[in-house]
Amino acid sequence: MVLGKRLRHLRERAKVSFEEAARAVEVTPLTVRRMEKAEVGLKIPYVKELLRTYGVPSTEIDDFLDLTREANQPGWWHQFRDVVPEWFSAYVSLESEATVIRAYEPHYVPGLLQTEDYARAVLRAGFPGDTEEEIERRIALRLKRQSLLSKPDAPVIWAIVEETALRRPVGGAEVMRRQIDHLVEALARPKVRLQIMRFAAGPHPGAFGPLHYFRFGFSELPDVVYTESVTGAVYVDQPAEVVTCLEVLDRMAVQAEPVGETIPILTELRKEF
Repeated sequence: MVLGKRLRHLRERAKVSFEEAARAVEVTPLTVRRMEKAEVGLKIPYVKELLRTYGVPSTEIDDFLDLTREANQPGWWHQFRDVVPEWFSAYVSLESEATVIRAYEPHYVPGLLQTEDYARAVLRAGFPGDTEEEIERRIALRLKRQSLLSKPDAPVIWAIVEETALRRPVGGAEVMRRQIDHLVEALARPKVRLQIMRFAAGPHPGAFGPLHYFRFGFSELPDVVYTESVTGAVYVDQPAEVVTCLEVLDRMAVQAEPVGETIPILTELRKEF
């Protein structure tokens, strides 16, 4: 996505039309548009010729091609492609590159903060037709995703979780006790923030379903919002729509219990298990 936007910037700076760029590499103008939107892979010969057409110096072309080769490499999650739907692979990619991840979870503890046993119970319920081997593969992916919390440049994680999610006995009492302990441990990380939306808070603007917001360290990448349903997902990157979703998260953050109350609430809920 970053390289596609840079290609567009170089083309516009050189005042080259889609038609002119397409003729340079003998493709259709639509293909050039799709390259700039990251809807197709960036083929090295095409990129090289486009950069020449845009008047990019040879030294800069080499650097750009190196980045292109890197971008064309499959992500680490490719090894889990047997259990990752196409619509969710984009989520893992965004999650891996984000500098800020904000989430609202009405039903479960966020995946990045789940224990293995809790994740197993959630995934068994969500994929009742899977074999044990497939469930274990899904668990392995989820645990692998959690490794980003230990990175030196780990993203900020700010989640709002419904009280319902913390009272629902997923996997039984022992699993829930360990899950709550895990959340308390996670909150010791300087970049992890968790708020709880109490029942008493009443209705709020995000009650329609899970919502995940990503911000990145690249100026070329817009903020992205992810929502999901039983059969797929929607990725929103139009500024007006993203701002609306961000306002919803901000309003919920005001309505939820303050961050300083999270550990006392978790301690209280743990006693019920």
